[in-house]
Amino acid sequence: MKRINFLLALFLLSQLAFSRVQQVDTISVFSTKMKKEVKSVVILPENYSDKKHYPVVYLLHGYSDNYAKWVKTVPSIKSLSTQFQQIIVCPDGGFSSWYIDSPIDTAYQYESYIAKDLVSFVDSHYSSIANRSGRAITGLSMGGHGALYIAIRNKDLFAHAGSMSGGVDLRFSTKKYDIAKRIGAFETSPQEWDDRSVVNMVGSLKNKDLDLIIDCGVSDFFYQINAALHRRLMSLNIDHDYIERPGSHNWEYWTNSIKYQLLFFDQCFDSAKRK
Repeated sequence: MKRINFLLALFLLSQLAFSRVQQVDTISVFSTKMKKEVKSVVILPENYSDKKHYPVVYLLHGYSDNYAKWVKTVPSIKSLSTQFQQIIVCPDGGFSSWYIDSPIDTAYQYESYIAKDLVSFVDSHYSSIANRSGRAITGLSMGGHGALYIAIRNKDLFAHAGSMSGGVDLRFSTKKYDIAKRIGAFETSPQEWDDRSVVNMVGSLKNKDLDLIIDCGVSDFFYQINAALHRRLMSLNIDHDYIERPGSHNWEYWTNSIKYQLLFFDQCFDSAKRK
């Protein structure tokens, strides 16, 4: 009887350990350009299997947060990972990187970290769909800007991109959020601000280059620049989903918004399979 109880206890412990490892991993990936380890959370569907290949959604945090913020604040993304059969990767983007490779600060090279180091690591360590049709990237606020910025500049890696309450025009915040520390003061480097603002960058896109979803609450302080991005895309005849509804720049809004974003990507992934 003691032996049976011992074996049962070992089995239960192994099942619990397996569940934790399979559901949420915290990984460290070396950044080639920043010369340091950078952490990310990887969320796997509950029935994750190496025998199946899963699409991957890279989910970026906002200004002053970190890689763990999404899973701690919106734990329901774990069930969404299972519902949509998606691997969700939440990278660390530094306190205020804006997910760019800073031209003036070598400690902030987060575009390269995500696009080169992290994507490569995820594809080599998890059972992912290792091509652009199986990858999406989105985020909130600073991460909304970062997701669109990285996707536009790395269309060979990402086919689908989104933004929630994104800071999509850096020139709206010339004295805030440490942007000047990453690209120089607006007064001395206006071209950097113009060139790195997503609202301008979309001019390089052709229709169907990316599947796009943009989402912002009408009471959000970034609402006007998101509405301007929508109008810009319309003028360029670039197809995109645009959502505006009651809401502010807060976690109540993003907890709701991420459901629509992941549903949109799920439909994109399914469409890619049928092609």
